[in-house]
Amino acid sequence: MSTSRARLPEDMFRPDSTLSFSTAKTALDAGLRAIASGQTAIDLGSVTAVDSSAVATLIAWQRAALKKGATLAFSNVPTTLASLLALYGVDELAHSGSSLPMSR
Repeated sequence: MSTSRARLPEDMFRPDSTLSFSTAKTALDAGLRAIASGQTAIDLGSVTAVDSSAVATLIAWQRAALKKGATLAFSNVPTTLASLLALYGVDELAHSGSSLPMSR
């Protein structure tokens, strides 16, 4: 992963610094609201701490976007999160504009 940060719109949804079991529900709900309002991109550049709950959250966000007929792009994916995505076999989520090959 590159350490440079992409320039993104100021109103883009950006989860807080920790995306883990203790914060996943709040982050999930906030992201779902952003997706419901039409956002198709999420900036993960502020995320500094993750666990497997982060992977589940990203998958849930992508599924919500797919239900709306959209593809969700993730930008500034932290290296730690990219490693977890690879571990779970869903590293295509880390690539901007890609979607998961999953049943709906």
